[in-house]
Amino acid sequence: MGKVAAMTGVREIEIKEYSVPKAEKGCVTMKVLKSNICGSDIHMWEGKHLFKNHVLGHEMVGEISELGEGVVTDYAGEEVKVGDRVVPVYYLTCQKCPACLDGHFNICTHGSDYQGQLAEKHPHFTGGFATHYIIHPNQYFYKVPDNVPDNVAAGANCGIAQMVYAMDISGIKINDTIVIQGAGGLGLFASAISKTMSANVIVIDSIGSRLEEAKNFGADHVINMRDFDTVEKRIEEINRLTKGRGANFVLDVAGVPAAFDEAVRIAKIGGTILELGNVSVDESQKVSILPGLITRKCLTVKGILRYQPWYLQKTLKFLEKYNNHFPFNSLTDRTYSLSESQLAMEKAAAKEITRAIIEPNKAE
Repeated sequence: MGKVAAMTGVREIEIKEYSVPKAEKGCVTMKVLKSNICGSDIHMWEGKHLFKNHVLGHEMVGEISELGEGVVTDYAGEEVKVGDRVVPVYYLTCQKCPACLDGHFNICTHGSDYQGQLAEKHPHFTGGFATHYIIHPNQYFYKVPDNVPDNVAAGANCGIAQMVYAMDISGIKINDTIVIQGAGGLGLFASAISKTMSANVIVIDSIGSRLEEAKNFGADHVINMRDFDTVEKRIEEINRLTKGRGANFVLDVAGVPAAFDEAVRIAKIGGTILELGNVSVDESQKVSILPGLITRKCLTVKGILRYQPWYLQKTLKFLEKYNNHFPFNSLTDRTYSLSESQLAMEKAAAKEITRAIIEPNKAE
């Protein structure tokens, strides 16, 4: 038997118990070691997402407990066996929908079919807040390098992989300046990755402790919105820091619609805006912008959702090389058992903790 933490309503979680199914052909059953609480999980729990009444959690690392028929390697061709630590890509790639046929596996039309299904539906173990997780056929997964700890590996398949992908396709070059709006997990990951690409990194946020953390993740300069309390002041400071050259790239991971308008104003002539911070299509999330600035400044705007699935393996290789260069492990400050999932979500939503981890098989 195994357990899952499933939504039963807005801000409501119930621990449910099911038989762990035998691994079918092409599937992998893994015992979940650790699962992060991601910002998206909080949005789902608060009822602000399409997913309702499903098993929560998608950032996870686990240990193989059973291999289905035909599974002998991960998606990089590395041999796998029971007991190996692995990280799955949290969405599916059907390889048949229009998006997949165009090579956009990251926005597969059926990518969320499995992740968002009801806990009652077979195979039940479809989220990270659970004792077990079933990896489906056509669901990429990779072995975790030995020197990457569970706390770090748990976040590899979402925030870190998305930032590795975003930076890789951004077109950023040596000595380019990137301004990162938001020093949460995504912003910190982006700062570290940009630094390894020899970029000049400026991070903007309104929370001093986050900005101090950004320095540990490679930021060359930080701008506190409390000190520079208008867009004009922030642009002036960016120009000062870059000796008038401005920002080649602006990455929005602030999660606030107004940040996009500011990104358009911050970016230099010929600059690029990477938009990852706003995923809601709720009409209430509208914001006013000046389209003429995009035209007159010849800006490029790239919307980026998820990552191509093979970027998870690139991310694990990145962590294998740079895990000791940046304090990735410091981003998790509290561990909860599966039965404490409701409490963990409440604390995370209230920002009383930085980044919580659910340890489903932790002794009660």
